[in-house]
Amino acid sequence: MDPEQQMKQALRNLQRMFGSGNGRNPAPKGAMGAAGLLVGLGVLAWGANASLYNVDGGHRAIKYSRISGIQETIYGEGTHFRIPLLETPIIYDVRAKPTSIQSLTGTQDLQMVNIICRVLSRPNQHGLPQIFRTLGTDYDERVLPSIINEVLKSVVAQFNASQLITQRDKVSRLIRDNLMQRALKFNIVLDDVSLTHITFSPEFASAVEAKQIAQQDAQRAAFIVDRAKQEKQSTIVRADGEARSAELIGEAIKSQPGFLELRRIETAREIAHLLQGSGNRLVLDASSLLLNVTEPSAVENPKR
Repeated sequence: MDPEQQMKQALRNLQRMFGSGNGRNPAPKGAMGAAGLLVGLGVLAWGANASLYNVDGGHRAIKYSRISGIQETIYGEGTHFRIPLLETPIIYDVRAKPTSIQSLTGTQDLQMVNIICRVLSRPNQHGLPQIFRTLGTDYDERVLPSIINEVLKSVVAQFNASQLITQRDKVSRLIRDNLMQRALKFNIVLDDVSLTHITFSPEFASAVEAKQIAQQDAQRAAFIVDRAKQEKQSTIVRADGEARSAELIGEAIKSQPGFLELRRIETAREIAHLLQGSGNRLVLDASSLLLNVTEPSAVENPKR
């Protein structure tokens, strides 16, 4: 209830309690004096209570005067004085408040994208009188939806749909800078601006998925081709090595007849190591296994 109405209601209650009565039974003078005293105390108590107001933590206040209008003084936290019936305090919450706005806009390549932008906003404390004159107490609901939608549409239209993903940092920075500049014109400070969700149309998502699958298939085919080339190259190198080895062996046999005898001894040593490590007992001819190294070889006795 308005303070003026409270005072009138209190006076009416006192008049009922200590009324002057009718003409035949006038009220005693002592009762009238007590009634006047109570009325005075009541008015004094109401005036003391109505002349003080509190500003809680995280809030700021301005005063509206019936004589001079909105005053420019900003009142901080604590208890402050006002003139009852002439001044009315207007209290603002100056703490950062989150607001999420969803906007459907188009990209440069005419793809529709759904973006959710979340901002932390608070009023500029020095601009509270101007905010009240132009926007009122619900300044954020009047300003933020319109400027956020406008900035999102103007910035997103500069990029392709794929660039919104690959250059998301750049897009967010442009949106943040533009929003902060626009909000300051209305004495609104934005502490943070972030793009929480970016959703494309189902058709675009299917096209992106198909493109990714095609790129993966192309990379897989290129890998198979590279592997075939590597295998071909390794086969050529191995064949060249074997041919060179055979050529060197032939030259060694021509120039060094004892080369075959050396190879026979090495082969016999390998066979002996294999038989030694085997758990089976074998009875074989030493000559057939090339183990009889004392027998004259073909190099020593070529006519044999």
